[in-house]
Amino acid sequence: MTSIPSPGNGVTIPSVSITTAHTGRSKKINELGMRPMQARAWNRRGAQYLLIKSPPASGKSRALMFIALDKLHNQGLRQAIVVVPERSIGGSFADEPLSRFGFPWDWTVEPRWNLCDAPGVDEPRVAKSKVKAVGEFLRSDDRILVCTHATFRFAVDELGVAAFDDRLIAIDEFHHVSANPDNRLGNQLAEFLAHGKVHVVAMTGSYFRGDAAPVLTSADEARFEAVTYTYYEQLNGYEYLKSLDIGYFFYTGRYLDAINKVLDPALKTIVHIPNVNSRESLRDKQREVEEIMGALGDWKGVDPLTGFHQIERAGRVLKVADLVDDSDPVRRSRVLAALKDPARRTDRDHVDIIVALGMAKEGFDWIWCEHALTIGYRNSLTEIVQIIGRATRDAPGKTHARFTNLIAEPDADEAMVVDAVNDTLKAIAASLLMEQVLAPRFEFTPRNAGPREGFDYGDDGYQAGRTNIGVNETTGQYHVEIEGLKTPESREANRICREDLSEVITAFIQDKPTLEHGLFDRENTLPEELTQLRMGKIVRERYPELSEADQEAVREHAVAALNITQQAKQALATLRASGSAETDAKGDRTQSNLDLIHGVRKFVNVKDLDIDLIDRINPFDAAYAVLARAMDEGTLRRVEAVIAAKRIAIDRDEAVELTTRAVQFMRDRGRAPSATSNDPWEQRMAEGVVALARYRRQEKAGEQPEEVA
Repeated sequence: MTSIPSPGNGVTIPSVSITTAHTGRSKKINELGMRPMQARAWNRRGAQYLLIKSPPASGKSRALMFIALDKLHNQGLRQAIVVVPERSIGGSFADEPLSRFGFPWDWTVEPRWNLCDAPGVDEPRVAKSKVKAVGEFLRSDDRILVCTHATFRFAVDELGVAAFDDRLIAIDEFHHVSANPDNRLGNQLAEFLAHGKVHVVAMTGSYFRGDAAPVLTSADEARFEAVTYTYYEQLNGYEYLKSLDIGYFFYTGRYLDAINKVLDPALKTIVHIPNVNSRESLRDKQREVEEIMGALGDWKGVDPLTGFHQIERAGRVLKVADLVDDSDPVRRSRVLAALKDPARRTDRDHVDIIVALGMAKEGFDWIWCEHALTIGYRNSLTEIVQIIGRATRDAPGKTHARFTNLIAEPDADEAMVVDAVNDTLKAIAASLLMEQVLAPRFEFTPRNAGPREGFDYGDDGYQAGRTNIGVNETTGQYHVEIEGLKTPESREANRICREDLSEVITAFIQDKPTLEHGLFDRENTLPEELTQLRMGKIVRERYPELSEADQEAVREHAVAALNITQQAKQALATLRASGSAETDAKGDRTQSNLDLIHGVRKFVNVKDLDIDLIDRINPFDAAYAVLARAMDEGTLRRVEAVIAAKRIAIDRDEAVELTTRAVQFMRDRGRAPSATSNDPWEQRMAEGVVALARYRRQEKAGEQPEEVA
């Protein structure tokens, strides 16, 4: 963790931080011109349904090119159709001379088949020509077409699923798909899978959605072969970038009066101003941009070639691209064209600051971005992850990157406190999610499972009879033994524990009651209510087809991943605050890729690491510690009072879950939980049994059940 001054009240607030090993490994290419992630995906090229989960800038677009060309030349497919969410992202699939780097074929898209470059919006009433073009492509002998999600949806609606037989459908930014029945692209994908006559490659840097709906049903997801490349592997393997900091900060008054305390003109920055309907907005987006530019320096005019504003500051002219002003389409197109100019992609001095509202997020490629500064909470956690991804590109001389989220501190008025709590919760959820995304992958096993090949267990090696912790620096995986941990039994449960824990944790931290009571009602909320009841409910709802034993195994693995990461972070913060962290001659922390393992070992004596101990930790303890330093104490107490007042008695679902836990308790201990026990969790289970019995009596008597204490 690092510390950055707060713009609101002068308090120094820790931020999420990862310091990379910058080994350069993730940028090295093999004899076919493939980087490590691309080679990993290439090894699965024979799969009919392939899901690539990999961070921004890891090379997903080119990975698709390699795989698609092999499917066209060696696997008998007739054509490849690449679908992207926005027209601007279509440029990522432009021609690439892959043979120059050792690959047998080049990626070539005939200009008429890149429908992202065709004029006209993607709306069914006016996009008839694009749908017609898709039909013409399917009847042609050409091989590759690029279009938007919208064009593809309209084409499938008009032409039918069977028209795409023997083709590859490649879906970029796959998190736009949803298992929700209202998601048309998700419904069409389900139809393609049921029909079974196409191949699918799905690609995403954030395999979760802002609305907490699953991207795929578990049955459909089981049909995909997954290739996962983590942020940890990607960032650790960079050549230049050494650290990434993520912080959220509270301010009072107008954000324009606070922004200069975190907007550093020396950093290449994307500023995302707030949505006009948000609490932070001044309801005049162009005036907000003008004030930001005015605070940067003296306006000297607009460059006629690029459309960039020129701002003089301390003898230097800053080039500012305004993507907010949409009053002049010609000027806006000039700015966009200048930003996308491939000839200037490697020119660090081409632009200094970009100010945006709804743009410069997903798929936007500016490798020099060092700071993504966002005012107000965005639409979803997915959007936050995409914005952070703008700053995580590797570039010469770019050693540090950061994401800053400025959020209005709740007003003293109680009504405003209630209204503002949601933004606070969402910001914390985003921070927690990124901590999990940035962490290495865990491989959890029960104690005495034996050493795993390729893992380093420390100076003493693997110790039988103890709970061991090992690290594999090459793959970025940690093997952690936990006493009493349940092992998944089915193939699907094993896949979830291996591939999907981040998705389970995302659903958990997006659950509003969980966040509210875990953060702001800690005195009245037992950790087990969060780790066992809430996480258990989320796992059951997400994976209803799993057995109870496998559901419990998934729950335990998810709680372990979340709590161990959080506790390790706290331990590292303490270590660094005490000045104990090692640094090199330049002041940079050394052995950065071992930070988390140091934190885990600092968190608990490895001999005592067991699942009961992990279940008794509030997953939001570390986040609360940050919040307590970030927010005015009086406001924090008012927020806590508001949340505590919302606490309800035991509802029927909770009573059922508590009774289930009580039955397991009785199996393990040979006695029922006692309401007079000194253990608060045992008391809670006993209360749940009584509450469920009362619900059942009311139902049997035909009474309307009421929530009971």
